[in-house]
Amino acid sequence: MQHITGISRQQMRFSSLEDTISPDNQVRFTDDFVEYIDISKLDFAIKTLNTEGRPSFNGKVFLKIYLYGYLKGGLSSLDLEKECLRNMEMQWLLKHIRPNYHSITDFRKNNPIALKNTFKLFVSFLKDADLIGGETIAIDGTKSRAHNSKKANFNQKKIDKHLAYIEAKTQEYLDTLEENDAKDNSNIIQNIQQKLDRLKGNKLRYEQLEEKLKASGEPQISTTDNDARALLVQGQVVEISFNVQAAVDAKYNLVVATHTINKNDRSALSVIAIEAKENLGIETYTALVDKGYYNGKQIEICKQANITTIVAQPEQGKSNENGTTKDYLVAQFQYNQDNDTYTCPQGETLKTTGSWHKKTTDRDSYNFKKYRTPKCKECPVKHLCTSRAAGREIDRSQYADAVEENNKRYHENPQLYRKRQEINEHIFGTIKRQWGYNHTNLTGLEKVNGEHSLIMLVYNIKRSVNILGVPDLITKLKKWNSPYKAKVLFLLKTNYLKLNLEHYFYQAKIAA
Repeated sequence: MQHITGISRQQMRFSSLEDTISPDNQVRFTDDFVEYIDISKLDFAIKTLNTEGRPSFNGKVFLKIYLYGYLKGGLSSLDLEKECLRNMEMQWLLKHIRPNYHSITDFRKNNPIALKNTFKLFVSFLKDADLIGGETIAIDGTKSRAHNSKKANFNQKKIDKHLAYIEAKTQEYLDTLEENDAKDNSNIIQNIQQKLDRLKGNKLRYEQLEEKLKASGEPQISTTDNDARALLVQGQVVEISFNVQAAVDAKYNLVVATHTINKNDRSALSVIAIEAKENLGIETYTALVDKGYYNGKQIEICKQANITTIVAQPEQGKSNENGTTKDYLVAQFQYNQDNDTYTCPQGETLKTTGSWHKKTTDRDSYNFKKYRTPKCKECPVKHLCTSRAAGREIDRSQYADAVEENNKRYHENPQLYRKRQEINEHIFGTIKRQWGYNHTNLTGLEKVNGEHSLIMLVYNIKRSVNILGVPDLITKLKKWNSPYKAKVLFLLKTNYLKLNLEHYFYQAKIAA
């Protein structure tokens, strides 16, 4: 016979779902992990049996569905419903249970906090499995496009532009209406009147948006997803998006903390850094962070939380013809902590009165002290140092000590800081480029947080499986002692699995 032939479709055979799944298939670990945990302790919404009608599905069914779906590439709820019917792995995982897509999509939508708790629980498992070092952690963020278009995002400038256009167009139509009214062109008049009514409705809508914007106290507002914001993605590119924060451990590049915000990185460092510390239950660690997070207040909060930061220092301000030249930038002035003074490059001492002043900007507010010297007025190089007639003045922030300590560590540890990119940036590349998770279809910050926690949980599962393999990871899971552990059923299931694995390897040995 020239070609290999298949088995007849009418051929009957005896087999079980168990025979279709190999011992090293990652779906086995997914099943064991979900069966291991008590989802009621993780705040999942538990549906109880009604006195009448059809029984509800166990919440573990939907958690398994979503873990499998995201492991396979973020399938939609409709696709997941189809997979329950045709996919052998899904049939094994769910024991032939087939929920509809409405029930599937409601589970993710209704359990964002529980999904985040599940991520944290898995991090504690990874730590107990000795897959997390907890010594060096890299922190970074990436933008995830929101379910909100740019046209549905407004700030005051954009609203004013629309209102001005409506006003100009209204006047144009009124002039045309008056002209045609004199000529008694009824068809044209009717058409113009319809356009005026539409403009009137649009004006009312923009005025309501303006009131809502002012009441919110925010600089912008989105109409499809109220929590979505226009964020700077790269260079001058702005997208309506969310900012996914992630803290990644250096040992095996596993994510130890994650949450999603709707602002840029500048004021985001302390929250994600402290979250990583709490998730791991450690006293201290070293955080490697890029210059987008450089903020004195955030560095100070991390210091108070016993977190050692190495945040990249932004470039110093550039020289200019009418102001400070390179040799007289603030970095060239030596601060003396003992007597709270600065020494300038010319050897003069700048002193402070000790009074604190407050500075408030759009992004931040802080207290600072001013340092001056009367010698500036007679300094021969004053024109190189400052353009102020009264002489050079230096402001020292209340967070300056913590910032200077951070800057010193940054300059003393270039090799360690360089590892930051190796630790965490490839994670975002994998999630967004390879898996396609560069946007969210959910609305609302809380729900988006739940979805991104699920994505990071799946990333950790995939990576830990690649590191240890499924059998070894299941062995560590069985030995794990957690307060979230389900009681009798899991022990029975693992014993059953052990017998099946032994049978599988015995059969493979005979076949060989």
